Amino acid sequence: MATELGVRATGGGASARRMTRDDWVWIQRWFTDETLERELGPLDLDWLAHALTSPDGVQLVIEAPHPSSGKVAPIALVGVVWAGTDGAHAITDLAIDPARRGFGLGRVAIAATIAWPNHPPARSWFAFVDRENAAARAFFTAIGWTYEGLEGEGDEAMHRFATETST
Repeated sequence: MATELGVRATGGGASARRMTRDDWVWIQRWFTDETLERELGPLDLDWLAHALTSPDGVQLVIEAPHPSSGKVAPIALVGVVWAGTDGAHAITDLAIDPARRGFGLGRVAIAATIAWPNHPPARSWFAFVDRENAAARAFFTAIGWTYEGLEGEGDEAMHRFATETST
C-alpha cells in the first residue's frame, strides 16, 4: 500500500483550491496529530477567520484521488503569502494529511500550489523553515529548492529556501 500511495501521489492528479469554512472540520481533526500541532499549531477560530479573509494570501487545500477508493480527498493544506517587494510568493505552512505522511505528497502539494492559476504574478517562491524542523529542511533540499541561509534575529531566525519557479 505504501508503494502504491507514493507512486500515485507522484503521478500527479492533485489539484488546489481555496480553503472554505467547510474545511474546518477535517483541519481540526488533522491538527490533533502531535507533529502538526507541534510544528504548525495550534489553530483556532482567529486563525480560521484570518485564513478565510486575508487579502495578502491564501490557504490552499490540495486534493487528490485516494489510491484505494478513488475518492478525491484533501492531502495537504498549504499557506501562501502573496509576493512583496521582492517579487516572491512565500509558502508559510505545509500540512500533510497525517494518515498519509511519508508517501511523497509534500512534493505533489508544492507542485499543485505553484500551479494554482489564481496566484498574482510573481518571479519566484520561497519558504521559511523553523530552525528545529530538520524534516522540513530536508524536504525543501530534496525537491531542489536553494538554501539561502538563516533570516531574522536570534531565536526568531528561520531557514530560507527559494526556487525560481514562477507563476
